[in-house]
Amino acid sequence: MAIAVGDRAPDFELRSGEGETVCLSALRGRPVVLFFYPKDGTPGCTAEACAFRNSMARFQDLGATVLGISGDDVASHQRFARQHDLGFDLLADAGNRVRQQFGVPSALFVLPGRVTYVIDADGIVQLVFNAMFDSDAHSREAIACLERLQA
Repeated sequence: MAIAVGDRAPDFELRSGEGETVCLSALRGRPVVLFFYPKDGTPGCTAEACAFRNSMARFQDLGATVLGISGDDVASHQRFARQHDLGFDLLADAGNRVRQQFGVPSALFVLPGRVTYVIDADGIVQLVFNAMFDSDAHSREAIACLERLQA
């Protein structure tokens, strides 16, 4: 069952590319942008991650924490983040357990999907944006949602 706008985001604990444990519930009190992406280093995923990186000042102004999630391991995330100077955590979702909790659909039946969620300070999902082939739109849609929440 896919998580929808208005649902409470399921809690999780995942390891970051820096080897630290990140727990979603520990981030309550501020908005969180979660973007699920297929794979480190692929062209679309690199474009998406770099679009989030390029907008980090705006996310910080809006008080949001940005987290990227894929099934890649910690070492892969560490290389990818350093190669592109991302400046936000990438979380290793071994076995795609959290991806399944959120109900992120597969694309073309085999590729892990590309979905972004904005979760408000109370843990409620305010945006579900699913666009496999428009990598740059994910950060724009997340910023627009955060701006609406602040208004």
